[in-house]
Formats: sequence, structure tokens, C-alpha cells
Amino acid sequence: MIRLLCALMLALLANLACAAEPAVVTIDRAEAVRSDWNATMPPRDGWVPVKLMDEWNSHWPGYSGVVWYRIRWNQADASVPIGLLLDYTCMAAEVRLNGSVIDRDASLVEPLSRKWHIPRHFVVQAPLLKHGENELLVRVSGLSEYAPGFGTVSVGDAATLQASFNKAVFIRRDLQILDFAIGIVVASLFGLFWLMRRQDTTYGWYALSGFFGSLYGSNYIVDSTWPFPTTNMWQAFIAASFVAMVVTHSIFLLRYCNRRWPHIERVLLVIAGLALVLVPIIPDWMGPQRNTYLLPAIMYVYVANLAFIGYALLHRRSDYLVLAACVSVPLVMSFHDLAVYLCWMKASTYFGALLSPLTILGMGFVLAYRFATTMKRVEGFNTELTREVHSATSQLARTMNQQHALELAHSRAGERLQLVRDLHDGFGGTLVGTIAELKQAPDDMPKARVIGILSEMREDLRLVIDSTAREHADLAELVIPLRHRASRLLESAEIEDYWTLKGLEGVDLGTARSLDLLRLLQEALTNVFKHSRARRVDVTLECTAESLRMQVRDDGIGIAAVKAESQKNSEGGAGMASMRTRAQRLGAAFDIVRGEHGTVINLLMPLMA
Repeated sequence: MIRLLCALMLALLANLACAAEPAVVTIDRAEAVRSDWNATMPPRDGWVPVKLMDEWNSHWPGYSGVVWYRIRWNQADASVPIGLLLDYTCMAAEVRLNGSVIDRDASLVEPLSRKWHIPRHFVVQAPLLKHGENELLVRVSGLSEYAPGFGTVSVGDAATLQASFNKAVFIRRDLQILDFAIGIVVASLFGLFWLMRRQDTTYGWYALSGFFGSLYGSNYIVDSTWPFPTTNMWQAFIAASFVAMVVTHSIFLLRYCNRRWPHIERVLLVIAGLALVLVPIIPDWMGPQRNTYLLPAIMYVYVANLAFIGYALLHRRSDYLVLAACVSVPLVMSFHDLAVYLCWMKASTYFGALLSPLTILGMGFVLAYRFATTMKRVEGFNTELTREVHSATSQLARTMNQQHALELAHSRAGERLQLVRDLHDGFGGTLVGTIAELKQAPDDMPKARVIGILSEMREDLRLVIDSTAREHADLAELVIPLRHRASRLLESAEIEDYWTLKGLEGVDLGTARSLDLLRLLQEALTNVFKHSRARRVDVTLECTAESLRMQVRDDGIGIAAVKAESQKNSEGGAGMASMRTRAQRLGAAFDIVRGEHGTVINLLMPLMA
């Protein structure tokens, strides 16, 4: 019974041992030898043992060129297909199994292909796979400044290695592509936000930071140096993009905190611009010596992010805290990637892309929240502004209505006052003079004289009516009835009248000035009719853009006769005085030229705009 139990126990342990036997073997020992750039076969001598993963600067410092790696293993069963997984080859490689080439990059010399970021996977079987010892030769082309070397080799179950390969590709390449795509989309989105709101430069700086971050991330995606002709220029471009990303990221954090440091920002921007400009100028220094400026940039971005985290914890604002969490995650992950970059740790995977999409989306959410909050404030301001404008408009409308009613009342009062003045000065004066004349007249005063006096009063009244009946009338319309009445009057005295009217259409002098001008002209023609004994009178009214000229010229008896006539009848002197008074009110130059053969009355009046 005891023997049976022991046998069962031994069988169970044997089955467990068989089950635990690994289906995949990872080889971490190899031999390596240096060779020249154009070698098609490895040299026979000079092989040295190395431990994988190998970074050849550790035993060949400063060496740039070709290193052949030789890995040998025993295959128990060559009839079953197996998988081969090469974890890391930096930068370009050719892979041979038992003397046959199974993989070769496009360019094994400058400019080198860039297949360092993904592993290489093969499924091999007989006759390529041999029973017993198999030899794997890997030709690696690399430059000493960019961590050249070769990683471990895994041999075993094809399905298991296929799964491992897919996982590695997902982490090293697919996540980087996702990170690149999300970065470009979010940067473009907030670039559009900045174009819509130029005054909020936070979005613009974030867009620039995302743009340069995507350029830097392309280092983990592309498999050639295009469009740059050398590896050094490509690496210089990637390093300069990192510096620009760091600078724009730090300015973005400042703007998010509503801070400006103009002098420091200018210095940082000059550094970033200089790094980008020097890429095509001195690529053979900018690439190999990139740590000279990359390490200070890395330290600076650590300081900037830590300072923002402290600022967020101090102010305790929700969006500050979320953004601080977003920058904290890549900050922690970057310690691992920095150790790999500086070769302090032997690894082939950079972890920055693992959580980078979540970080970018988190930062995008914070900026979207900020944009939405800003839009909400703007909408609230617009609503309040609309309400205030409506209130101000209503109040202004009431004020304007009151002012309009007041001006209308003043206008009506002014019109009534002007009408009263016109009646008083014109018709009233004529009426008073007529009454005085009639009182002093003899009882047998001729009927014709009475009719003449009444006719003068009628003409003056007509003049007042013509000039005040229309609210807006140009001078040509007002002169026509006066001309008609004056022509009939002069014709009764056998005086020929000739009128020259130029540019009167569209000239509006206003009621008061039009009435003064017409009365002055009427008075001048009345004097011609009463006193001149003329046979001809020429009337000129001419308007230019700046002035109006009036002239009344007759061929009457002249100055001596007028003086004698004035002594008999005082109306002539009063008429002249009245014309001068009206000319003064019009602001016009007025003169009377008397000669032996007639009289000329001139008036030059400026026109107001």
C-alpha cells in the first residue's frame, strides 16, 4: 500500500515537472564581433562572449559601425514549427538562420533604417530549421551615440511567441501611434479654440506643446530618417522638438495659472527657436551631443511640473488639481524612461506611452472645462449686457422722445415768434406808416393813392405767406412769385425787367433769411418803381457753393434826382435804411452805387453749410 502511494506521488510529480517545463526558452548569452559597414559575412576571428541584452558601448566605447551577434541552440524536434523572437536590434539589422537571410532592413548604412522600437518575430520550420544545433546570425548597424546593441532571443512555441510579439508591438508601437494621433487631434482642437479666442493664449500654448510633443513622439513610430539625410540630423530634430515641447509646456502652465514672466519666457523661446534653427546647420553636433542641452531641458520640465503641482495644492482649485494629476502621471513614468535612455537600466521598452493617452485626454478635459466655463461667463455677460442695453435703450428712447417733444414745442414757439416778428417788422411797419399817412392826408386824397397803399400792404403780406407757408423750400421756388408780381408792377410803369437766376435750385436759406432776402429785393424793386423813372432794370441772383450774389441795376435818373425825390418823400431814405438793416441781419456785404445814369444795388451773402 505504501509502495503504491509512493508510485502515485512520483508519477504526479513527474507530470507536474513536465507541465512546468517551459515551452519558450529565452537566450541571454551570445558571441559578438565587430565588422566594417560593407561586410556581407562576419569575420572568422575576434568573437567575444556577451550577455544579452548587450549595449556594445560597455565593451567597445565610442564604436560606430557593424557588430555581428551569434546565437546557437539545440533543437530537439525540427519537424515542428517554432517561433523566434528578437527583442531589440538598434538600429538596423539583418537576420540569418543557418546561413539563410530571413529578414533584412532597407538600409544597413547611413541613413540607417530605424527598426529599434519594435521586436522581430519569425516562424521557422524544416528545412530551414535543423535537428540539433542551429545558428542565428544577426548583423546590427548602429552609432555609438544612440545606445547601439542587441537584446535577448526567445525560441519556442510559435503561438506563445506570437502572443508575446503582439503584446510588445502594442506597447512599443501601437500605443505610440495612439498617443501621436490623440496628441495631434487634441492640439488641433485647442488650436481652433485659440483661433476663436485669441485673447486666451492658454489654448494656443497647449496646441504648440501638443504639436512639438507629437513631433518628438514620432521618434517611436517612424522606421526611416526621412526627410532628413542622416541619423544625426534626425536625432537633432527629435531633440530640438523635445526642447520646444518643454518650453511651450512650461508657458502653458504659466498661462493656466494666469501668470506672465515676459523676460524668462523670451529667453526660453529664444533657446527653443535656436535649437530648431541649428538642426540643419550643425546636425553632427546637435545629434551626438544632444545630452548637452537635453538633460537641462529634462531637469527644467521636472521643476516646472513640480512647481505647478505645488501651486495647485496651495490653491486647491478643482481644475488645478485635475491638471496637476495629469502632469504627475507622466512625471512618475518618466523616471523609468530616463533611466533606460541614459542606459542606467537595460530595457527595450519606454513606458511613457502607456498612460500618455489618458494624460492627454485628462488635460484636454481640463482645457475643455475651462473653455466651457469661459463660454458660460461670456454668455452670462452677454445676457446681462443685453439686459443693460435694453434698459439703456428704453431710457434713451424716453429721453429722446421728451427731447423731441421739447424741441418741437420750441420750434413751434420759434415759428410763432418769427411770424410775429415778420408781421411786426414788415406788415406791421407798413400798416403803421399807412395809418400815419392817412391821418395826415387831406380829405380829398386821391383814390389811386389809397389803392396803392393797400396794394403795398397786400404784397408784403403775400411775401410773408410765401416764405413761411412751406417748411422746406428752395430759393428758386420763393423767387418765382415775387418775380411775377414785380414784373406786373414794373410793366404798369413801362419799365422792362430782365432777370438772371443761376444756381438757386436746392438752396434753402431757412424761413427767416429767405424772408429778409426777398424783402430786400422787393424794397430795391419798389424803389426802382417809385423813384428811378427808369426804362430798364436788370436783376441778378446767382449762387455758388459758398455765397449768394444779388444785383439790381436800373438806368434811372441817378443820384441827384434821387436826393431831390427823397427830400419830397421820406420813404426812399427809410427804404434804404431798411435794406441795410436786412443785409446786416443776413451777414452780407451791401452797397449802393449811384451814378448819373442809374443806380446799382449789390449784395454778397455767405451761405452757411
